[in-house]
Amino acid sequence: YYVKVVFRVDASINIGTGHVMRCLTLAKALINQHTQVEFICREHRGHLIDYIKESGFNVHSLPIENETEKNHFTRPGKTEKSLFHSAWLGVSQQQDAIDCLPILDKVQPNWLIVDHYAIDQQWQAELKPYYHKLMVIDDIADRQHLCDILLDQTYGDTPEKYAGLVPQNCTLLMGTQYALLRPEFAQWRELSLKRREQIALNHLLITLGGIDVDNVTSAVLLALQSCKLPEKLKITVVMGANAPHLQAVTELAEQMSCELNLQVNIKVNVANMAELMANADLAIGGSGSTSWERCCLGLPTLVIVLAENQKGIAKNLKKAGAATVLEMNELDKFYTSFEDLMQNRQAITLASSNIVDGQGVARVIEKLQ
Repeated sequence: YYVKVVFRVDASINIGTGHVMRCLTLAKALINQHTQVEFICREHRGHLIDYIKESGFNVHSLPIENETEKNHFTRPGKTEKSLFHSAWLGVSQQQDAIDCLPILDKVQPNWLIVDHYAIDQQWQAELKPYYHKLMVIDDIADRQHLCDILLDQTYGDTPEKYAGLVPQNCTLLMGTQYALLRPEFAQWRELSLKRREQIALNHLLITLGGIDVDNVTSAVLLALQSCKLPEKLKITVVMGANAPHLQAVTELAEQMSCELNLQVNIKVNVANMAELMANADLAIGGSGSTSWERCCLGLPTLVIVLAENQKGIAKNLKKAGAATVLEMNELDKFYTSFEDLMQNRQAITLASSNIVDGQGVARVIEKLQ
């Protein structure tokens, strides 16, 4: 008897890669528990369907509508009220449910896990006969769900956040103790924290999301040129293969390496993020879910708020003394913030490493039993 789990999650140029990545982390851990895991993903521009398949999972691909139909479909169906992120689905919820129905009917999953800002109770109700239990992964709390479990790995948030949005008997898994981190983060934690007892700046890591649609990476590289950086500093920039500004960043990196006596390396789709973070002295990163990876390793970070839904995370990290924070429109204050990070890094290491221990996946799986 196999437990069957289906994930409904998407990646795209608008959505980014984070939702798929956290679902994959959970999926891989479930496989080790003798669970059959499958994915349903729509073929948006910038999807990660091939990547999920290469990770060993069966993926049911949903077609993207052609342009004329797409505009018709992104409008909510007759009975739908529009969600803030409705357009991220590429079709109406009604149409998405119709597309998913035969897949779920065939698989009959014990657990359906949905990680999608454009899906709410309407879609969930439509498909209720075709799954046994539902887990929703969310962090923006802007719509209603019919779930048995809701997971929100945001630091510092309380169950009140979902008052009136989930059924009475729903189990809420709140906070970073449930952060979905790959096992290598727990494995590198001890070494990473030990390294930080010595203060050095030899290696700076820049990770501003897999997509970085606004090319913040280039802006940060330019801003760094006005900071006091040690000679021969190694700067590693991590980006996704689908990042639209990859070429521009690569050219800027080559120019900086030539002119400034720095080593600026671009890495695409890295498989050893924990090792890179553990061996970095400082980081500049977004305030999405990679925040929890950096906290686990105590990596002192200048956090740049890249999206509206990341503001809460950034605010809570700042309040806890676990990061230096900069809003997107404050890049002119970059120099001061970077100096601030340099001075407070040991305190930041201590505060951030207390936020996440890297054991979240095991705690979530326990609840899915």
